[in-house]
Amino acid sequence: MPSMNPGLDFDSKYLESTSVSPSCVEKLANHIVLTVSSPQFFNQSEDFTKARDRLDWLINTIEFIDLTTLAGDDSKANVNRLCYSAINPIPNKLEKSLDTYRDGGKVKCAAVCVYPACVGYVKSSLDLDESATRRPSIAAVATGFPTGLFGLKSRLEEIRYAVAEGADEIDIVIQRKLVLSGQWRQLYDEIRLCKQVCEEGGACMKTILSTGELGSLSNVYKASMVAMLAGSDFIKTSTGKESVNATLHVGIVMCRAIKDYQRIFSRLTNGQIKVGLKPAGGLKTFTHACQWIHLVDTYLGSDWLKPTMFRIGASSLLDDVINELSKLLLNRPIETDDYYYD
Repeated sequence: MPSMNPGLDFDSKYLESTSVSPSCVEKLANHIVLTVSSPQFFNQSEDFTKARDRLDWLINTIEFIDLTTLAGDDSKANVNRLCYSAINPIPNKLEKSLDTYRDGGKVKCAAVCVYPACVGYVKSSLDLDESATRRPSIAAVATGFPTGLFGLKSRLEEIRYAVAEGADEIDIVIQRKLVLSGQWRQLYDEIRLCKQVCEEGGACMKTILSTGELGSLSNVYKASMVAMLAGSDFIKTSTGKESVNATLHVGIVMCRAIKDYQRIFSRLTNGQIKVGLKPAGGLKTFTHACQWIHLVDTYLGSDWLKPTMFRIGASSLLDDVINELSKLLLNRPIETDDYYYD
């Protein structure tokens, strides 16, 4: 379970102390893309946090994934299939090839993310897995996902319902109008109330900023800071339902806010806090994942390169990672028969 962020008292000065230069962010984003696409990116050093060993990065990408289904026709059957994939993400033939490579036990996705009404399906499915010491977490979107345009009372009740059903993690969504109209104190108060309800149930809270609908990178920074001041354990880019979802540009700004919050927290409390990051929406390929992992490693550091601090919300990324893993280990794309033992 990710460490909990207790939050800090609201102060608008934290929102105005940093300016965001879109041109500088653009340069940094382009640099990340060029670095990851370089033939020299992998195999540069001795360990995961510095080396670009393709096999390590493929395995770790799987372990960062919140495997997600957020469709209107979600049912027990397709949620159960998703849970099986989260518990057994690597096809049998590939896993056999990895037996001598991995010492740390079975590879699993970080979490399964669903609507609150499907949390019970996830819990019953994961409870059937008796093979491992670590199961994927159960994450639920809440607070009127994806728009957030519900009354505050009903948004809080949705969190309570999801936690009561068995959710370990709650991905809340903010009302974008509060950002666009500069109502920062109200945004803080609403997120703070959501955090209190999550804490009552012992759930980690991720706050979805819907960055593609916030109007500017400056607003992304301010919304990130408000969310962390209010106690968010993670800040998350998107619902996946916006026309623009996770981009490196917003990721750079969010990483900067995370580091700034860490310094503010340390100065005010003499304590240490790390807030996690979750990009979601539009991350479909292993290359996309590498760009974000490199971003986190570069701007936040190796302490964030673990599932308790970094997640990737995705539904189709796993397929591309498995295909790349098959090409690396079997010298060919994945095939249906690879999911079964000989």
